[in-house]
Amino acid sequence: MSYAIEIDGLKKSYGNHMVLKGLSFQVARGEIFALLGVNGAGKTTALECMEGLRKFEGGSIAVNGRMGIQLQSSSLPEQIRAMEAVRLFAKWNKTKTDGTMLEALGINELGKKKYADMSTGQKRRLHLALALVSDPDIVFLDEPTAGLDVEGRISLHEQIRRLKTQGKTIILASHDMAEVESLCDRIAILSSGHVSFLGTVAGLTEKISRRYRIHIKTSKGEECLETENIGAALLETLEEFRKKGTEVMDIEIDRGTLEQHFMEIAKGDSE
Repeated sequence: MSYAIEIDGLKKSYGNHMVLKGLSFQVARGEIFALLGVNGAGKTTALECMEGLRKFEGGSIAVNGRMGIQLQSSSLPEQIRAMEAVRLFAKWNKTKTDGTMLEALGINELGKKKYADMSTGQKRRLHLALALVSDPDIVFLDEPTAGLDVEGRISLHEQIRRLKTQGKTIILASHDMAEVESLCDRIAILSSGHVSFLGTVAGLTEKISRRYRIHIKTSKGEECLETENIGAALLETLEEFRKKGTEVMDIEIDRGTLEQHFMEIAKGDSE
């Protein structure tokens, strides 16, 4: 296995508060890998340590390739125009601009628009373009779709998939579980400074979702049950409704969403 990133026993604290308590994981070349966690779990701190933007006290980090970084919060001079920024970053990195990438992110249409006049979504698209100007091997994206409308999200997701087909490694931190489920090959859930889960979305579902959720709509309202045995629970519940003379109008059974499974992990660790 060829790894783009190797983390071993990473520790980081702020004063007496230890945020990362020995993280260890690897990211394979060419995969889309997500870091998940509730606020304060250490996602951004872990990213900044990997990016070389923050010092850490213990452990080791190996990043095998050129990096492109989109920070959670970034800014540019108010008077700079979109294409001026792109050309400036291209010159710094001694590379040519990728017209296809700029078109996909809608940068060409911004053209001469000043940074101060851009919307939040336009600024985030521009910062992503600047992260990609150097043609990096590894791309760090911290909440990349924050502030984007539906069309912008779809366009960005297409761009991320395009980067994967080019063999690039994507490290993603996101609160959008649908985004993570759609894009990512593997995920790591951080909780209380540790990796609580590392694997695929399907693996998380298998680990957590031994319980099924049964949603029953009746003439008197709705009920939701959780069970590990669908047949027994459903037969027992339907028999109770029959005895009470309650009409059952609809039944839905699911194994929960990624967001529910994520919260199950986070809740379990906090307890």
